[in-house]
Amino acid sequence: MQNHMKECRNEGVPFLTFPELSELPQFHHAFSTRLGGISQGYLASMNLGFGRGDDEKTVLRNYRIFCHATGFPIGSLVLTAQDHHTNIRRVGREDRGAGILFPKPWQSIDGLITNDKGVTLCVFGADCVPILIVDPISPAIGVCHAGWRGTVGKIAAKTVLSMQREFGSLPQNLQAFIGPSIGPCCFEVDEPVEREFVALKTLQPETLIEEKSNGKYYIDLWETNARILKEAGVLKVTIGGLCTKCHPGLVWSHRASGGKRGGMCGMLMIREEEER
Repeated sequence: MQNHMKECRNEGVPFLTFPELSELPQFHHAFSTRLGGISQGYLASMNLGFGRGDDEKTVLRNYRIFCHATGFPIGSLVLTAQDHHTNIRRVGREDRGAGILFPKPWQSIDGLITNDKGVTLCVFGADCVPILIVDPISPAIGVCHAGWRGTVGKIAAKTVLSMQREFGSLPQNLQAFIGPSIGPCCFEVDEPVEREFVALKTLQPETLIEEKSNGKYYIDLWETNARILKEAGVLKVTIGGLCTKCHPGLVWSHRASGGKRGGMCGMLMIREEEER
């Protein structure tokens, strides 16, 4: 599948962007890779995941390095509290720094939305699907983390609904971007997980699942989430097409590393007026 993401580099730190999203001047975004940080050993080198066995001061230093290279004020970051649920939380300027400068005051939040400028929403992954959603009209933004549980729970559609309810966003005005994650070439599951996707009858699941001869199945998380977004009324969905398991030298992959890995972060904000 074609890769619709661009690899950029600043001050020796590589990061990934969507060229189409970069063309919308009111928004700023970037995805980290596994490169450019100071972590050591199996976490080398850009680990942005707290709780992966890294020293917290090292992880915080990685954030400072990445934010400096990509132009995000570190004090503007707001972190999810991901545990494969489908809860969405609205955050604002008063929440800036949550999870970075002070502990997150929430649990089980796999999606964030805001219409405040200068608030950077962060979503994490290392095979699971990170999704960025923008409303250029309001403007407003949302991010969500869709592992297979979040995917079948339609967290992407719930993020759209939350933006519609909180900000008056019209789904047809939204644009969604599916970031680096495990692709249909590599996401292998057993029958119990396959049955969860078969149950998504309105999405034509038979075209999303490929049966293998050993009782396993390949599932296309990218296209599943794209169809969920389109079913929710989003007309423009861009699939990045970068499979994490296929590119373990560039990005973190839980499956490729056998679980010995760091974490990547996707960041999205509405720019302050003076930043444009």
